[in-house]
Amino acid sequence: MTLVGEDLPGLSCGGGPGFPGYRNIHVAVQRRGRPGELLGLTPGDAPRAAWTLECVAKAARDGGTELTGPYVQGGPGGRFVYLSWGTVGDDGGFTLFRRAKLMLGAIAPGVLTEAVRGGRLTGRLGLTDAKGHPTCARVVPPAVRWSAG
Repeated sequence: MTLVGEDLPGLSCGGGPGFPGYRNIHVAVQRRGRPGELLGLTPGDAPRAAWTLECVAKAARDGGTELTGPYVQGGPGGRFVYLSWGTVGDDGGFTLFRRAKLMLGAIAPGVLTEAVRGGRLTGRLGLTDAKGHPTCARVVPPAVRWSAG
């Protein structure tokens, strides 16, 4: 699976109601069971962010298809990928402040079937919300565009 993030929010974003504001913002994919292990840490001012995740398709209990892998979170019927937003300190340490949850169960069955057949699934999404902050919460189509290839 390949994830491509576009329209990143920048290295800083100001505060607002319920949001204190942050500096030196970065985004990465969080590994399942290891929240401190991040894949592809990317600065918030990059032109785009891209991650390639190892995953395997398997038959789901409901007769459909589920994806699993080291970066796929959640149990059967509720699989997702976390994009973790945080600040990077002078010491290089990452401090999480927000996550986006890309819901894999929201991928159209036809797209998933074609992706399994062709061996490639791509998700594209904007990484800045309507307030100019990093995208967060539950992310489903049309906010993420899934395609086979």
